[in-house]
Amino acid sequence: MKRQIKIWMECFRLRTLPVSLSGVIIAIGLAKWYGYFHWAPALLCVAFALLAQIVSNTANEYFDYLNGTDKPGRVGPRRGVTEGDIKPTTLRNVTLALLVLAGIVGCCLIPYGGWWLLPVGIVIALAAFAYSAGPYPLSYHGLGELMVFIFFGLVPVNLTYYVMALRFDPLVILSSITIGLLGVNVLLVNNYRDVEEDREAGKRTSVVIFGRQPASLAYLINGYCGMAMLSALWVMIAARWSAWRQLPMWTLAIPVLYLVLHTATWYKLIHREGKALNPLLGETARNMLIFTLLLTIVLIIYS
Repeated sequence: MKRQIKIWMECFRLRTLPVSLSGVIIAIGLAKWYGYFHWAPALLCVAFALLAQIVSNTANEYFDYLNGTDKPGRVGPRRGVTEGDIKPTTLRNVTLALLVLAGIVGCCLIPYGGWWLLPVGIVIALAAFAYSAGPYPLSYHGLGELMVFIFFGLVPVNLTYYVMALRFDPLVILSSITIGLLGVNVLLVNNYRDVEEDREAGKRTSVVIFGRQPASLAYLINGYCGMAMLSALWVMIAARWSAWRQLPMWTLAIPVLYLVLHTATWYKLIHREGKALNPLLGETARNMLIFTLLLTIVLIIYS
């Protein structure tokens, strides 16, 4: 039983879940900052974001197996269906069941945000499958990072905020860009590690197309650009208290802390190979979550 649980937890790729959580968390902090926070839609958004990412992860594993991209003994984390631990039909059925559950949770948001959320939810569901399935799987053509940027950055931050505030705000949009850039880094680590296997399998990720050096540089730049995007937020926090000297200095240390962690992870990225890169996937997601949680705490405290 314990082994089966471990197999399914690996299949769900729990270490990547901070990517989906971060967007919702920061939107909750911003909603509190602006005075629009409501518990019910916030919790529904958390549930929907987690389910949507798990569906994306399991669908990706299922279709990578069908496409022959994942091989037994791969460099990355073990894939249950490829190694024979999970039957392909079981994984397919679990993915569809989770998709239905995500759809039910998403429909519960309609009373808060309106019926236009229904087609948006359908697009999100289609995107989860289009990532690695269909006649033109996007992750096989260098578009995986763009998908992450949109559906794990722009979409969750802005929609989570909208179902509580019923409006969009420039600062929220900037925050969604930051989360999108940090989320892209998680995929970059994954593709950086798998570049040789992907090349052999004919999977043209951005790292396969442009190479490892540009990918590692993009990883570094994304973190710094993400922090720069939120410069306006720190100014607004300071302005609310009329002067910089009234702003506790520890709040200014948050982006600095993230950049220290980010740069340290980047340094490991360019100096490691093969399986030694595996921990950096979770480390990148961890850095993202730490920053998001600390920023959200600041937004809540000073709201």
